[in-house]
Amino acid sequence: MLVLSRKVDESLRIGDAIRVTVVSVSGQGVRIAVEAPSEVPIYREELYERIAQANREAMGQGDHDGPAGLWPPQEDEPRDAT
Repeated sequence: MLVLSRKVDESLRIGDAIRVTVVSVSGQGVRIAVEAPSEVPIYREELYERIAQANREAMGQGDHDGPAGLWPPQEDEPRDAT
């Protein structure tokens, strides 16, 4: 894991297509802006985990690790949100 320090209005890049910018800092909260192509799904971690768990349960897989074959797709799977 890479840990970086950024100030308000400073950004970091992930590859050529994704930019993450610190918008504001207030108490324990940090607001960030994410600029990415529309085909790149962006989820808050807790929402991603709920989606993955619901998909696993719908497939009858219970608490197995990873949402393989489910939405959101893994790195080696095609990404088709339609």
